[in-house]
Amino acid sequence: MNIERLKFAIIAGVFSVLCIGFLTWLNTLQDYGIWLMAPFGATAVLVFGIPNSPLAHPKNVIVGHFLTALVGVIFVNYIGDSTISIAIAVGLAITLMILTNTVHPAAGANPILIITTGQSWDFLIFPVLLGTSFIVLSAVIAKALLAGVKNCGHKKTA
Repeated sequence: MNIERLKFAIIAGVFSVLCIGFLTWLNTLQDYGIWLMAPFGATAVLVFGIPNSPLAHPKNVIVGHFLTALVGVIFVNYIGDSTISIAIAVGLAITLMILTNTVHPAAGANPILIITTGQSWDFLIFPVLLGTSFIVLSAVIAKALLAGVKNCGHKKTA
C-alpha cells in the first residue's frame, strides 16, 4: 500500500465519521427534526470514497436525494404503500434521476424508506435537503484536503 492511498483512505474515513457522527448527534436533539437516514451511509461512501465520480457531484447528491424523496412523499400522500406502489416509486425515481442527469445510487433507496415509514412533506427538508447539503459541504472540505493527494488507485466511475 502506498502512502498516498493510505492518506486518502484515512481522510475519507475520518470525514465519514465526522459527517455521519455530526448528523447522528443532531438527530438526538429532539427539537431539531430528523437529520439522519440510512441512505446517507451510501452517500458517504461515494462523496468521501470516490469523490471524483460523477455520482458524487453535489448536484447529483442533493438533487438526486430530493427528487427521489419527493417521489416517496407523493406516493405516501396520494398513492399508498402497496407492494406495487413501492416498486413503481423506485422505478419512477430512477427515471427522474436519469432524465435530470442527477443519478446518485444511494438516493434510489429513498422511496422505499419514505413509503415504508410513512414520512411527511417535512422529510424533504429534514433530513433530505439539510442533511445532503451538510454532507456536500463536508465533502468539499475533504476534497480540498485531498487536493495534494495523487490518484489513489480509484479510476473515475460512471
